[in-house]
Amino acid sequence: MTKYGLFGYPLGHSFSRGFFTDKFAKEKIDAEYLNFEIPSIDEYIATLDANPELKGHNVTIPYKQQVIPFLDELSREAKAIGAVNVVRVGEKNGKRYLKGYNSDVIGFVDSLRPLLTPIHTAALILGTGGASKAVKYGLEKKLGMETLYVSRTPKPGMITYEQVTPAILRKYQVIVNCSPCGMYPHVDECPDIPYEALNSDNILFDLVYNPLETLFMKKGAENGAVVKNGLEMLHLQAIASWEFWNEK
Repeated sequence: MTKYGLFGYPLGHSFSRGFFTDKFAKEKIDAEYLNFEIPSIDEYIATLDANPELKGHNVTIPYKQQVIPFLDELSREAKAIGAVNVVRVGEKNGKRYLKGYNSDVIGFVDSLRPLLTPIHTAALILGTGGASKAVKYGLEKKLGMETLYVSRTPKPGMITYEQVTPAILRKYQVIVNCSPCGMYPHVDECPDIPYEALNSDNILFDLVYNPLETLFMKKGAENGAVVKNGLEMLHLQAIASWEFWNEK
């Protein structure tokens, strides 16, 4: 039986395993999807060795960047983003050959694009972790938007939450939460921005999908903004993962 899986730590709330298990059952695909919860990236190669049926896998926190030195090749987008969340396990010259991709950017862009109008030319990115790299790449390279990072601590080329003013929200009308703020169980938390300055021109996109409506989204909607969570993005990036694993 062919195997696919997910590498990360911890993996308590894995969306991917349920998604692919359902897909395999519905489409009568003879495969299984496993969670590989490894406490250190140093266990990565040994886990691959122990699972020779593994044809491809996803990578999640905290290994999207740490896995890169173990790979033989990166797609153009994965190289530009500096993060990998899909690995295809193939063979070249009789040896295992690992190619890394980034499907986060596909899922994000395809999920956000239907909400955009010509007025949406600039976006704030809340958080500077691994997911934010794919979001920044998608906004700039795929959607042609100007971006600005918001960080909790002062960093060059970024602003802090204290510097997010109503004027900033008028210019950067798309606001993407790439931080875990508001994720279950911390459902009473939200990024510290002036929500009262939002209006119907603003789009608030939250990569969090548990809960389905975060406090970030709720406060945005209360002030007229269009809001969306990260669930469709997850579905789209999972579909893209399958295509990467099975591309000819």
